[in-house]
Amino acid sequence: MTARIVVIPTKRAHSNNAEVARSIGVDIIAGRYAEGTRVPGDAELTAMFGVSRPVLRESVKTLVAKGLLTTKARVGTVVRERAAWNMFDADVLAWHLDAGIDKRFLNDLAEIRLAVEPRAAVLAAARRSEEDLAEIRRSMERMRLEASDSVGFADADLALHVAVARASGNLFMRSIGHVIEAALRASFLLSAPVEPDDRDAVLLWHQKIVDAIAAGDADTASEAMVYVIHNGMHRHEGTVIETAPAEPLSSADTGE
Repeated sequence: MTARIVVIPTKRAHSNNAEVARSIGVDIIAGRYAEGTRVPGDAELTAMFGVSRPVLRESVKTLVAKGLLTTKARVGTVVRERAAWNMFDADVLAWHLDAGIDKRFLNDLAEIRLAVEPRAAVLAAARRSEEDLAEIRRSMERMRLEASDSVGFADADLALHVAVARASGNLFMRSIGHVIEAALRASFLLSAPVEPDDRDAVLLWHQKIVDAIAAGDADTASEAMVYVIHNGMHRHEGTVIETAPAEPLSSADTGE
């Protein structure tokens, strides 16, 4: 089986320190700065990015707060172990998409989905409002109308899952759904059901989620959600990859 990394570019930051933080963050996530190693010193980084020392220090503070870096006296600024990274930080997730997502990332994403989404479907079956149900059904209809390998299909799929999380009535589940939206969208794009049989199965099981929530059938809603997530994992197994290097910033990019 071929392992591959798929790069899904995200929007560039609007401030100098945010863009420098993004660039260093992408390099860390892509492994260009390995865990436990020092990043270059202030002088080298300010020259590399064409920014002032205050801008650089703000960038480093941002990365420390997100768990990617730590500063040590007489050692310098060091890349932290992957387990310390805040994966529920929207920037850190976006930087993973910029650096290139691999099967480890997709599997980790699927595992957290399995821990949350089936329960969200159970709660949605008990708590959904008519407005929630209408939104879930609209998303389902959009999936039926869009080509399987289109952005529209992935967006409709995402909208359905976010609507289920919202219908659960649980604020934590709703928040998790919004935080990982970009990662979910990337996952859905990569697992597009291009074969007719795959498309039929995807639509069938998503419809089962919709119907079970509408009927208040919590067990079926949960089982259908588990199947949908596992089915997506199975389609990821055949995906193929290329790595695109992150582009270093120039002084023109930063405006300094």
